[in-house]
Amino acid sequence: MTRCFSLTAARNRCYKSSFLKAGLRSTITDLQDGTVMHCWVPKTHNDSKPNLLLIHGLGANTMWQWGDTIRKMIPFFNIFVPDLVFFGDSYTTRPERSESFQAQCVMRVMEANSVKKLSLVGLSYGGFVGYSLAAQFSEAVERVVICCAGVCMEEKDLKEGVFKVSDLEEAADILVPQTPEKLRELLGFAMFKPPPSTLVPSCLLADFIDPTLILWGEYDKIFPLELGHRLKRHLGDNAHLVVIKGTGHAFIVEKPKESYRHLKSFLVDLQPPPSTPSPIPNNENHLSSCKGEAEKITLKTA
Repeated sequence: MTRCFSLTAARNRCYKSSFLKAGLRSTITDLQDGTVMHCWVPKTHNDSKPNLLLIHGLGANTMWQWGDTIRKMIPFFNIFVPDLVFFGDSYTTRPERSESFQAQCVMRVMEANSVKKLSLVGLSYGGFVGYSLAAQFSEAVERVVICCAGVCMEEKDLKEGVFKVSDLEEAADILVPQTPEKLRELLGFAMFKPPPSTLVPSCLLADFIDPTLILWGEYDKIFPLELGHRLKRHLGDNAHLVVIKGTGHAFIVEKPKESYRHLKSFLVDLQPPPSTPSPIPNNENHLSSCKGEAEKITLKTA
């Protein structure tokens, strides 16, 4: 079948150019254990600026997910944008696949670049990795922003209908689409108001811790808003939950200006945003279910 013009390749070139113009350079770090990590790092490190780590989620590559954020945040930070293992140019021959392992690999890249202190923003799956990184390396992490990452999810949530999918296999089928039809389905899940499918041709689709801020789309169908409230209750008074109205999981795409405003207020102006009140849970046992090393996180007052 004849393929139409590759919008993905053209967009990749644009983002790569914008990253370079923003003062970033592409680097490869060999961790000497079978793992190789790609990361965008500052061409010149400015000691007067704090460090900001941007961790991508599933779906489009890291340039697509952070391209619009980079140009707005670069005046305030030394920015680091890694490809997680098995994304972009990062890979490993080791058997580990957990977010804990991903966090360790990212932190080793930061250490290779002489980064001793950092703040981080984790988007979706990147939020799981960022949460784990903050738990394991709390002495290095200053501020944390978790965006739509269901780190307090439980296995029974699938059975009780919290999610739109019934099991993890179905979720993986949607989150890592292999066909244009599945990518359309992902767009429908990720956005509150997805673009009409007729406007996206199949050929283009086929080509294709310290104080914590929690950002969540009001109508997130991948990680429902209840998980944001649950995470807020788990972290306590030092965490701030902000709900982006009229958006889904991809709120950073649907309302980029509002997303940036909250990021700047928290990371640059160091102002805690007004939290969205959390409803009283029916079962307080949810608070003890945030998994793994993430339970070790201790927070300071914002």
